[in-house]
Amino acid sequence: MSIRRLPEHLVNRIAAGEVVERPASALKELVENAIDAGATRIAVKLAGGGTDLIEVTDDGCGMSPPEMALALERHATSKLPDDEIDQVTTLGFRGEALPSIASVARMTLESRVRGAEGWSRVVDNGALVSEGPAALPPGTRVRVEALFGRVPARRKFLRSPRAEYAASLDVMKRLAMARPDIAFSVEHDGRRALQVQGGETGPERVAGLTDRALAENSVAVDFEREGITLGGVAGLPTFNRGVADHQYLFVNGRPVKDRLLIGALRGAYAEMLARDRHPVVALFLDVPPDQVDVNVHPAKTEVRFRDPALVRGMIVSGLRRALDDAGHRSAQRPSEAALGMWTSETNVPVAPAPQLWDAGPGLAPAPQYHPAPTYSYASVQDRRPSFSAPPPLARAEPAVEPVPQSVQHPLGVARGQVARTYIVAEAEDGLVLVDQHAAHERLVLERMRRAMSEGGVASQGLLVPEVVELDEPGCDRLEARAAELSEFGLDLERFGPRAMLVRAVPAALGKGDVHALVTDLADELASFDEALSLKEKLDHVAATMACHGSVRAGRVLSVAEMNALLREMEVTPHSGQCNHGRPTWVKLAHGDIEKLFGRK
Repeated sequence: MSIRRLPEHLVNRIAAGEVVERPASALKELVENAIDAGATRIAVKLAGGGTDLIEVTDDGCGMSPPEMALALERHATSKLPDDEIDQVTTLGFRGEALPSIASVARMTLESRVRGAEGWSRVVDNGALVSEGPAALPPGTRVRVEALFGRVPARRKFLRSPRAEYAASLDVMKRLAMARPDIAFSVEHDGRRALQVQGGETGPERVAGLTDRALAENSVAVDFEREGITLGGVAGLPTFNRGVADHQYLFVNGRPVKDRLLIGALRGAYAEMLARDRHPVVALFLDVPPDQVDVNVHPAKTEVRFRDPALVRGMIVSGLRRALDDAGHRSAQRPSEAALGMWTSETNVPVAPAPQLWDAGPGLAPAPQYHPAPTYSYASVQDRRPSFSAPPPLARAEPAVEPVPQSVQHPLGVARGQVARTYIVAEAEDGLVLVDQHAAHERLVLERMRRAMSEGGVASQGLLVPEVVELDEPGCDRLEARAAELSEFGLDLERFGPRAMLVRAVPAALGKGDVHALVTDLADELASFDEALSLKEKLDHVAATMACHGSVRAGRVLSVAEMNALLREMEVTPHSGQCNHGRPTWVKLAHGDIEKLFGRK
């Protein structure tokens, strides 16, 4: 077979395969061009997730008609003032985005330089259709319609419009974080989905585009070493999420997804987070252009550093120093009810009211105790005068049965609690230590599994439905799976563009954190394949729910509660490890204890 030169339209389609993988890729290239053009306002319109329409309008410098014609040719760019390819200071320079997009869609390019008339060029799948004068303010407007409309082999591999829209919105969030001085707006199917004003600070922009609570649950990062600067915001370890999608990394203002940076981030939080939790961070790394290669990936999402060890060490050191300065700060605040118990009308110290554990099926309720009468029980809602003795908190309960003998049970009987986290039990052949959170997490998961096999998980209606605010893609994912989630006992419905209304939760979870549960489920669904049902991902969904419904570390348990937990563990399969693979209990045999004291 002889060698031949490929025709121009086929060359452009091959280039499109490298640069334009999906609507989000095309949107990224167009918005980066607008940023490089010096725009202060960028407006984006999408339809059908970007497959039907992508329109990007900016107020940048604009292009003259000859420049517009040149911009639609391959390897033409204004972003390299000279031939120093290793001194790239713009977001892009390859010169392939516009002709590549125009070869697989219908593109209308309109632009106007200040003080001149506007001009328009229309290219339909690589062929020039028309050109002529256009009326528009100074700047550029690019309209891309029917992306991959004539390339069915590419179009059929696109995901649903909702999924493509979620990817496009994520691209816009990352670009908007990189440039807080620029105003951005995004409309999808005629509805405003994102809007931020220019002139914001970096932390303000990051908090506005991620989670509004991040502003008060994060630390500022400011670190410099050998000409490299690291800035941004890092969430406290207690302010974490269930997936790593909330980590935003930038190199010289360019959003990247680099394995070196992700690994360094994981190392910085290694001793402060569980393996299944991920921090919320936005890090901005400024590196001299000759120290980083930004052209190792066609879409410029990966970079290569000349000294990767220096960069990794700098990220780990900078993050740990910032987190160390946070001291004892934590994102977990006590509930309003708990705070109210510390409010008194007198100067007498106030003791918190006893908390009863909703133990769930198979676990005995905690006995109730009355504190000494010298304390006040006035709360924010009930400001009655203090009495010498508090009124009864509940009806009298029968006395609990005597503690059974340890010989009767493999895990023994509870003798106490250490650090409000570990149950100490005495067995016939040794000492047993139980992680109460890990153990109960497994028990709740196994209950949900049994309930699913028997037709569905029982739900418990909320007296007052709870509103959980999320980003729009997260709400879309939950709404699409609402019917399946109801089989798990979670009753959700859409409550506006960016909120979900929770009417019922799985009964097995008891009094869990509904907001954290729904937020983590939205994150989990983002990593699922749309073709898979939740039943096929039973362990992931049920484990997420079980984690939020289990007894937390730091909870004081009565002896009756601890023994009830031990008895259920003995009859529950897989109770020896939690949902994340960690052991739930360990045993020190009598011989091991004797060795510790030199008796053997």
